[in-house]
Amino acid sequence: MKFRIFVEKKVGFNVEAENLKKDLIESLNLNKLENLRVLNIYDIFNIEDSEIENAKKIVFSEIVTDEVYENIDLSDKNYIAAEFLPGQFDQRADSAVQCLKLISEKNEGVEVKSGKLLILEGDLNEVELKKIKDYYINPVEMREKKLDILKVDEDVAAGDVPSFEGFINYSKDELDAFRKQEGLAMTLEDIAFIQDYFKNTENRDPSETEIKVLDTYWSDHCRHTTFETKLKNIVIPQGKFGEVMQDTFEEYLKSREFVHGSRLEEKYISLMDMATISGKEIRKNGKLDDMEISEEINACSVYIDVDVNGEMEKWLLMFKNETHNHPTEIEPFGGASTCIGGAIRDPLSGRSYVYQAIRVTGAADPLEKVEDTMPGKLPQKKISKEAAHGYSSYGNQIGLATGHVAEIYDEGYKAKRMEVGAVVGAVKADWVRRESPTPGDIIILLGGKTGRDGCGGATGSSKEHTEESLETCGAEVQKGNAPTERKIQRLFRNPEVTRLIKKCNDFGAGGVSVAIGELSDGLEINLDKVPTKYSGLNGTELAISESQERMAVVVEAKYVEKFIALSEKENLEATVVAEVTDTERLVIKWRGKKVVDVARSFLDTNGVTGENDIEVEAPSEENPIEKVSAEGNTLKEKWLNKLGSLNVCSQKGLMETFDSTIGATTVLMPFGGKHQLTPTEGSVQKLPVLDGETDTASAITWGYNNTIANWSPFHSGAYAVVESMAKIVALGGDWKNIRLSFQEYFQRLGENPKYWGKPFSALLGTLFVQKQMDIPAIGGKDSMSGTFNELHVPPTLISFAVSPLKASHVVSQEFKGTGNKLYLVKHTPLESLMPNMEELKANFDFIHENIKDGKILATMTLKHGGIAEAVSKMSFGNKIGASIKDLGYDLFRLNYGSIVIEAKEELSGPTSLVELGETTATGKIVVGDTEISVEEALAAWTKTLEPVFPSKTKEKAEELIWKPFERKEILVAKNKIAKPKVFIPAFPGTNCEYDSMRAFERGRC
Repeated sequence: MKFRIFVEKKVGFNVEAENLKKDLIESLNLNKLENLRVLNIYDIFNIEDSEIENAKKIVFSEIVTDEVYENIDLSDKNYIAAEFLPGQFDQRADSAVQCLKLISEKNEGVEVKSGKLLILEGDLNEVELKKIKDYYINPVEMREKKLDILKVDEDVAAGDVPSFEGFINYSKDELDAFRKQEGLAMTLEDIAFIQDYFKNTENRDPSETEIKVLDTYWSDHCRHTTFETKLKNIVIPQGKFGEVMQDTFEEYLKSREFVHGSRLEEKYISLMDMATISGKEIRKNGKLDDMEISEEINACSVYIDVDVNGEMEKWLLMFKNETHNHPTEIEPFGGASTCIGGAIRDPLSGRSYVYQAIRVTGAADPLEKVEDTMPGKLPQKKISKEAAHGYSSYGNQIGLATGHVAEIYDEGYKAKRMEVGAVVGAVKADWVRRESPTPGDIIILLGGKTGRDGCGGATGSSKEHTEESLETCGAEVQKGNAPTERKIQRLFRNPEVTRLIKKCNDFGAGGVSVAIGELSDGLEINLDKVPTKYSGLNGTELAISESQERMAVVVEAKYVEKFIALSEKENLEATVVAEVTDTERLVIKWRGKKVVDVARSFLDTNGVTGENDIEVEAPSEENPIEKVSAEGNTLKEKWLNKLGSLNVCSQKGLMETFDSTIGATTVLMPFGGKHQLTPTEGSVQKLPVLDGETDTASAITWGYNNTIANWSPFHSGAYAVVESMAKIVALGGDWKNIRLSFQEYFQRLGENPKYWGKPFSALLGTLFVQKQMDIPAIGGKDSMSGTFNELHVPPTLISFAVSPLKASHVVSQEFKGTGNKLYLVKHTPLESLMPNMEELKANFDFIHENIKDGKILATMTLKHGGIAEAVSKMSFGNKIGASIKDLGYDLFRLNYGSIVIEAKEELSGPTSLVELGETTATGKIVVGDTEISVEEALAAWTKTLEPVFPSKTKEKAEELIWKPFERKEILVAKNKIAKPKVFIPAFPGTNCEYDSMRAFERGRC
């Protein structure tokens, strides 16, 4: 039997409908929209009559909060019905099916499709209804649902994989036309190289699957072809800025000679060589012996000592940053959710437990009116909001604490959004086995099933974005299935499982062809064994689908049954799909025939090695580092305007979309103080030990300033590293233990030497810092697709810094008390405006030692808003005032590397230690003769993004009263509010200054 039911939240619980109504009224100026009803639609197939009533009450609704209807009269109503496109993962429907199977064995063959019904009440015309429909339905992921149809999508039988007959004899023009017709990301040179291989080595035409696999395998996303391009004719400008660039380049050339030695001639200059040279040099000098070296390079991995119940254990600390710019631009929720999912899978495939995440994104002005949206684009507000929900939905479901979130605003990100996630994982070192596969070893596909979602995602992310992208890229974005990845997390926390695994690869870009194809030189893959979400997938789709939440695991043949049995205990599907061979060929079979059969030596060429000239443009003399960048006639106006500017203002509403306490390892809440209003510098989490206690924690921070980047990518690269390191120091870490990973995101480079000069100079800037600090970058990710027609993203190189540290040494950023001394540990740039590394070393050492000695109580690094921003934010958490010196334009200067500190006593230190003032009980920030109340500053800081990321409910809670408590006593509010976000003042009798109610109930304080 088949049924359709509609489920609607009752008034008082209809939060989704109320939020959507508010969004539509504000974004589309729909003042005539009087009411909005949101109903979930469930189409249920193959269910018995006797089971449906039970299912309505137990699976599809909650008696207290929901109304259930079998029919809705829509004859006189305005409405929109929508559903996911066929092939997209529908988590609501999938969860329903699993629940139905749990409540009755009779439901084993049940199928469910879900959808949404919006009923719009008010005097709305056709134009307004179309605006709502276009705003709500993103054609990349959804389509209108026809309510007069109730049937399962029919499977289409898969056709044979064709061969491209005549391919090996195509002319150059025919090859180019073929490349464009097939939508390939590879260059004309690459397709000509493939033609030569099949003509002169294989003596046959290639199959469709072979061409698509090669396009995927050699994509910029999978093989970093831009970063592997040979750089020649490098032109660096003259002048004071050019001189330091040239000197840094000369240092890079010396490092190359030392690292590559006799192989120098075959190791050409490339962006990849520049990005990795410092780590290689430091390791060759014997200073990087904590780095894990293995064939598995899915994440940065270092050995650390972890204190477990007072005993030291050897662990692996792994971290990885991942970008999903292209998918998030066209389908924000799915793109962002698979960004964090993909980031998790990299260290997870290394068998580590991922417990810590941060998120750094880039957008244009989210306050821009919807009607001003560029053709071919989604509104910036919609992208930012839905991406946040996508990332947080996935992280919250899988159980990952996201402790720090930041969004950078720059008009250049209108070309393409930046969506970056970074995660940290850890595992006991003796749980991990690293071995090369040998012939006869078996490859098991573990986890989710394969569908069409994600086909072409790897190549799509390498393409320039155009107005047609929304219409043509739907299959490139996949929906994440967080619960399945959570099961893999649980499975890999069992050492009995991890010690069976010789090698592992996660499924991301490229699907089977890359995830399995990378595991060994010789492979035979059987696509007929790959579990699928539905029938009708052909060999090409099975080979390149990026369906998420899957792992390719290499085990010895004798352990296959044991591994599958352990997987089944976690309700995970594990299927033998391939075998390691001694042929040194990648062979993929489907329906008993070879659809791919190519030599490993050809695959490993990664296509034609490109070549390009480099021309670095000199930065202008008018630079942002020495410029006063605060608008207003008076100091007070400048101060408040700076606090309200897009890259300084509060993002608390955005951060509160994420759960920062999952796993009970959180050391610092995202916002500090009893009012939870001072943003922290990064994320700090304790290591996820299974038994006992630990004082060992990990910190992860980031650095990047778009204003500096638009002026000089060279300086921006250097200051990105400095900022990320300074934040680690501010949190209580030792700069000497820092390891770095970079995220590069630039415009489409083409063959323009000046465009190529931007990532070149940015990496050169990072080398300036790495060389002098002896701190290496041991990982990174690159994307060179930030172009939309003539619009480009700002030159973006984000530095992520990771360091182990003691939780007991961690310092939060809010002022702790009144009458304390305030200092600026000041960094003074060199004449070239590059960072003074010797001064920074001394400053960082000074701060670290005084934090360990308990003399420094609070810290904050300088960012976009300079001293004004730092002092204000430090005051917000406990609403403690400050009286500071009027330092003129220095109050707003972009003085990266400088840190404001609060000390409980007078400090003496390096000449860079500048007395700033003291904390006060006045509730005011006083600068010379200027007074600004903390409440005024707070209002200016919080108002800007409130329309986009609200941090308050409409109803205002009155004073929360804390009564002297017994064990079971709770907070009491005078007025009830819907879903209050309640935080507790200091707990009597504890040293815990603040924490969330949930954390208190868990006994964390």
